[in-house]
Amino acid sequence: MSTEKLYILIVGSGGREHAIAWKLAQSSRVERIFVAPGNGGTETGMNKVSNVNIGISDFKKLTQFALENNVNLVVPGPEQPLVEGIEMAFRKIGIPCFGPSPKASIMEGSKTFAKDFMKRHNIPTAAYENFSDYEQAKDYLKSVSYNVVIKASGLAGGKGVLIPTNKEEAFNALKEIMVDQVFGSAGNEVVIEEYLEGQELSILTFSDGYTIVNLPPAQDHKRAFDGDQGPNTGGMGCYCPTPIVTSELNDQIKNMILQPTIDGMRRDGFPFVGMLFTGLMITDFGPKVLEYNVRFGDPETEVVLPLLSEDTDLAEIMLACAERRLDSVKVKIKQSYAATVVITSGGYPKNYLKGKEISIADVPSDVIVFHSGTSIKDDKLVTSGGRVLSITGVANTLKEAVEKAYDGVKAIQFEKMFYRKDIAHRAFAYLDKKDKKVMTYESSGVSIDSGNLLVQKIKSLVKSTQRSGSNCEIGGFGGSFDLKAAGFNDPILVSTTDGVGTKLKISQATNIHNTIGIDLVAMNVNDLIVQGAEPLFFLDYYACSKLNVDVTKNVIEGIVKGCIISGCALIGGETAEMPGIYNEGEYDLAGFAVGAVERGKLLPRLSEIKVGDILIGIASSGIHSNGFSLVRKIIDNNNNNYNYNSICPWNNSNINNNNNSNTLTLGESLLTPTKIYVKQLKPIIKKGLVKSMAHITGGGFIDNIPRAIPEHLGVIIDSKSWEIPHVFKWLARNGNVPSDELFRTFNCGIGMVLIISPEDVNEVFNILKESDNNDDVYKIGQVVTKESNNGKEIIIEGINEIFI
Repeated sequence: MSTEKLYILIVGSGGREHAIAWKLAQSSRVERIFVAPGNGGTETGMNKVSNVNIGISDFKKLTQFALENNVNLVVPGPEQPLVEGIEMAFRKIGIPCFGPSPKASIMEGSKTFAKDFMKRHNIPTAAYENFSDYEQAKDYLKSVSYNVVIKASGLAGGKGVLIPTNKEEAFNALKEIMVDQVFGSAGNEVVIEEYLEGQELSILTFSDGYTIVNLPPAQDHKRAFDGDQGPNTGGMGCYCPTPIVTSELNDQIKNMILQPTIDGMRRDGFPFVGMLFTGLMITDFGPKVLEYNVRFGDPETEVVLPLLSEDTDLAEIMLACAERRLDSVKVKIKQSYAATVVITSGGYPKNYLKGKEISIADVPSDVIVFHSGTSIKDDKLVTSGGRVLSITGVANTLKEAVEKAYDGVKAIQFEKMFYRKDIAHRAFAYLDKKDKKVMTYESSGVSIDSGNLLVQKIKSLVKSTQRSGSNCEIGGFGGSFDLKAAGFNDPILVSTTDGVGTKLKISQATNIHNTIGIDLVAMNVNDLIVQGAEPLFFLDYYACSKLNVDVTKNVIEGIVKGCIISGCALIGGETAEMPGIYNEGEYDLAGFAVGAVERGKLLPRLSEIKVGDILIGIASSGIHSNGFSLVRKIIDNNNNNYNYNSICPWNNSNINNNNNSNTLTLGESLLTPTKIYVKQLKPIIKKGLVKSMAHITGGGFIDNIPRAIPEHLGVIIDSKSWEIPHVFKWLARNGNVPSDELFRTFNCGIGMVLIISPEDVNEVFNILKESDNNDDVYKIGQVVTKESNNGKEIIIEGINEIFI
C-alpha cells in the first residue's frame, strides 16, 4: 500500500461535503483537504481543512488550483459538476477523481436514460414510458388506469418529481413540467411511471466498476413537516440502518439490483466509479428502483459516514475505487445506529431569510454538527441557505441515536430555525408492530365484526330499493336480476362505472356523509340514461382504513336514496378495510350500474342529427362531482377568508337543503348532490323525441358535447342563454380561472344536454317541465356544419362576458 500523502480537493458546499471532509480528515494519509467553495463549518475549526473560493462548475480554475497545490485526489459532491464532466477534466491532467465519467453520470442526468437502462438489464422498477412530446404524454396519461409519478428527466435540484393523486392533477403536473417549464429545460422530456406503494429507502454503494461495497440502508425524510406532510425538500432528516431491511432483503437488493447495475454499466461501455446512490421502494412484490444518483446523498452522507469504524479509512476506499482495486481494502461498519436532524431556515423550502447569526453551545458527546447553509461574516457564523445544519447522533439503539440528535439540536439557536420532530417515526412504528406477540386479523386493522354489524344495519335500507326483477338481499355472494320480470323483450345491456372523486375530501372534512352516496349513483345512472338505457341495478364499493359503522351507514343511506330517485335496485356491494392504504378517517367510493334498452332504441342516433337541430340544456344542482381538486385548491388559496365551516360566500337557490341558502356553510353548499336526470328524461326517450344526449361531467362542455354529435358536425352554444350560478362565478373570480377553463372543468349550471329536432322543441320543453316541476330548462344552442364553425366541434359564445 502506498504511503504517499494525500492532498484532496472536495467540490461542493453542503452538509454532504462537510461530512466527507470530517471523515477524510481522520485518515493518517491525508495531509490537506481543500473544499471549493465550502461553508462555515469547513472554513473554521477543522484540522487539515480549508476553503477555496472557486465555484463547483469552474473547471478551469479548479484544475489550475489542483495542479498548483499538489492535489492527488478529487472528490466531487453534487451531481451538477459530475454531469458536466468534472471527472474528465481532471482525468485529462492526470489527477484521479472519486466520481463517475460524464457518460456514467447520465444515470442521474437523465431519468429517461436510467429507466431504459433498467428495462434493458431487467432491473426491477415501476412501469413507465418516456415522452418528449406533450400531446403524446397526455394521450398516455389518458390510457393508464393506475396512479402515476411524473418526473422531469433532467436535473432539477432534487425537486423534479411530482406525485399527483388523480388524473386531473396528473394533467396539471404534466403541463407544469413540459409547457410551463417550472423546472426549466429539465422538463423537455418526462418519465411517467407507475406510483409504487411501500417503504422507501436509500443505499449508498462504493464501486470501482467491478466490486461493490454497500453502506447501511438509510431512510430519508423528504417532506417539510411532521407526519410526512408539506412540500418536498432536499431532506429534513435521516436514520440508519433501517430495521425493515433484513439480511434476506439486503442480499436480494445486492444480487437483483446493485451488482446487476454495476455489471450492466460496465457491459454497456460506461463503468461506474465512485458512489452510487440507489433509491428503492420496498413493495409487496419486492424491492424496486425509484432512481439512481451518481454521488453521495444529502442528508444520507451525514448519517452513514459516522457509522464507518474508526479503523476504516475513507481516503483509502476512495483512492481504491479510483484505481479500480476496491477489493484490496477493508470496509468495516460499526454495530450502531445513527440519526440526523436537519435544521432549516424558517420558510424553507420556499422563501427564507439569510444572514441570521447562529449560536452553537456545548454539543453532547457522540453528536456531530455538520454545516450546510452557513458562512462566516464579520467573524460570525450566519445562515446562508435553506438547510443550515445537520445534527447527527450515534448510539447503540435507534431510539438513543434519535434522542442524542435532538439533544444536539437543543444546543443550536438562530432566529426562525425550524426542524422536524419525528425523525425515524416510520422505523418506530414498524418496530412497535413487530414487537406485538399476538396477531389477529383485527390487530392488523380489519374488523370482521364491524363488517357484519354494518350488514345488519343496512339490510332494510337496501331492501327499500327493490323493484321488478331484482333480488335485494345482501350478505350473500352476489345479486341477481330478472330482465323478463322487468318487462324487457329484446334488451341490450349497458353498464357504467364511476366514482365520486375528491369531493370525498369535502365530505370527510365536514363529517357530512349522507349525500355523497347520491353523487355516486348519479354519476353512474346519468351515464346510462344518455344511452337511452333504463337503470336496473347498482353495486357499490366502499374502501377505508378502518370501518366506522355509522359513517359507512350514512354513506349507504345516500346510495339508497340515489337508487330510489333513479328507480334502480341496490343488489350488492363490497366494503373493504385496508389499513396502510388509507389514512385514518379517509374512505374511497366507487360504483357500478347496469341498465337495459330495447334493441333499436339505443342512443345516440348520430345518423339522424342534422344542421339546425336544437340543443336543450337542463340545469345542474351545482358543481356536481367534477373538478373538486380545483375547487379545493381555490378554497385553500383563500384560507384566510374561508373554510368549510364558514358561511357560504355565494347564494345558490338550487341547494337541496331545508335551511335558507344564505345560512348554509361552505361545506354544505359544496356537498349539494349531483342531480339525477333519469325520471325527467324517461318520457322523452320513450317517445323517441331525443336523438342524442351529453352528460356534462369531467371535461365540461368542451369534451362531453362533441361525444354526442357526428364527426362532420359542430355546435354553437350561447352561454348567455341561461344564468350561470353564482358558485361558478365565485370560483372564476377567486381562483382567477379563465372562462374557457371553467367550461372545460365544470358544468357551469347545465348538467344535461339534449339534441332534438326543431319541431319537437315545444313538446320536449313541456314534458321536461312537467316531470321536474320547474323552469330550469333552456334552449342553449344548435347544430351547425363544422366548416361554418371554423373547423371546431364546439364554439361557446359570450364566455368572456358572463364572468365580468
